Amino acid sequence: MKLVLVRHGDPDYEKDCLTDLGHKQAEIVAHRLLSEGIEEIFSSPLGRARETAQHFSDASGIKKIEILDFMREIRFGPEDDLYNESYNPWLCAVDLIHEGKDLQTSDWRDYPAFINNTAVTDVDNILVNADKWLETLGYKREGLYYRYTGEEGKDRTVALFSHGGSSTAFLSRVLNIPFPHMCVLLGHLRHTAITTLKFDTKPDRLSMPIVELASDSGHLSITY
Repeated sequence: MKLVLVRHGDPDYEKDCLTDLGHKQAEIVAHRLLSEGIEEIFSSPLGRARETAQHFSDASGIKKIEILDFMREIRFGPEDDLYNESYNPWLCAVDLIHEGKDLQTSDWRDYPAFINNTAVTDVDNILVNADKWLETLGYKREGLYYRYTGEEGKDRTVALFSHGGSSTAFLSRVLNIPFPHMCVLLGHLRHTAITTLKFDTKPDRLSMPIVELASDSGHLSITY
C-alpha cells in the first residue's frame, strides 16, 4: 500500500477555510496527485483540509471523502493559554537542540516545554488512533512494526489530507521517531506538501513503511 499524505493549502485559520491562494495551491496539487493512482480519499474534519481534499475529489472523480476525526490539527500551550508560542513544539524542539537535549528519548514529554502542553494530549491521541486506522487498511501494529493481514500482493494507494502538526505526529508513530525529533526533521511543512509512505504487501511478516517522498512541494513552483 502507498499512503500519500498532503498538507492543506494556504488557510484562513479564523474561518477554517482556504484563501484564494490556498484554492490555487489545492488545484495544482490535485493535478499533481492524479499520477499517483489514488483510489481512496481520507481527510481531517477541519475545513481547510476538507476543501483541499475536495479539489482532488473533483479532479479525480473519486466522490467519497472519508473523514478521520483524529487527524484534526494539534493544539499547543496550556488549556487556558492556547497557542502561546513558548509551547510551540517546533520552536521548543529547536531550543532543546540548542540546550544539547536528546530529542530521541522516549521521555520527551517530561521536558518542561511539553509539561501541561495540549500538544502532548493531541499527539498521543494521534499515536493511538493512527494504529487503529492502519489496522482497518490491513496493517496491524505489533511492537515497533506492522504486520500485513491482507491478500498477498494486493496493492492500493490512498491519500490523506490533513495538517502540518497532525501529519508530523502520524509520521512519528509509523516511523518510530519521537515527535520533537520529527518536528525538526520535517520542519514546518509547506502548504500542500506531499509525503508518501510505501507499506509491505506480503502477509504474515513484520515490516515498517519506506519513505518514498518527504515534504515535496515542487509543484508550488508553478506560476499561479
